[in-house]
Amino acid sequence: MTKSKPRKGSKAASRDFAPIETARLLLRRPLESDADAIFGRYAADPEVTKYLGWQQHGSTADTRTFLAWSDDEWQRWPAGPLLALARDGGQLLGCTGLAFETPLRASTGFAFAKDSWGKGYATEALSAMAMLARTLGVRRLQAFCHPEHKASCKVLERCGFEREGLLHRYMAFPNLGGGEPGDVLCYAHLPAGPA
Repeated sequence: MTKSKPRKGSKAASRDFAPIETARLLLRRPLESDADAIFGRYAADPEVTKYLGWQQHGSTADTRTFLAWSDDEWQRWPAGPLLALARDGGQLLGCTGLAFETPLRASTGFAFAKDSWGKGYATEALSAMAMLARTLGVRRLQAFCHPEHKASCKVLERCGFEREGLLHRYMAFPNLGGGEPGDVLCYAHLPAGPA
C-alpha cells in the first residue's frame, strides 16, 4: 500500500494528502465534482444507508452539505472522509475515512454501493484506514456497528478490530426510523505505535 505522509496536526497536512493506493482501490479526498456520483452510487440508496449513522441523502443538496462538512474536517485534522474508487477504471465504489475526536482517537467506517458488496472492497478499505491511523499516531481507532449488520461486523473482525461490547441507547440510526438512540456494537483497533 502506498500512503501519504502528512504532518500531524497541521492544516497544511490535509492539503498535502496524497491518495492512498491499495491492491484494487484508490482512496482520495472527496471533491465538489463528486456530488452526483456520491448521490447516485450509494448516498441515496436505502439499502446501503439502512444501518448507517448518517441520514440517507434525499437530493444532491444533501451531498453538497456532506462535501462542505468533509472540507471542514480536512481543514481541522490530518485526514477525513475518503472516497473509494476502483484503481482499474476509476469507478466510484463507496467511501471510508477517519473522523478525529482528538489527535489520538478517531473513528472509521465504510459504505459501498450494492454492486460492490461481497468483493472484499470494504476489508481492503478498512485495512488501509487502520494503517493510516497508525501512520498518523492514532492510539485508538474505533468503529460502531448496528447489532443486526452482521456483514459489517465480519469485516471489522477480519481487519483486526476487537468487539469491546454493546453500548445501550448510544447511537441514532436515522434510516431505521424512530429517532431514538439505539444499541450499537463498539469495536476498537489499537495500533502498536507510529509507523
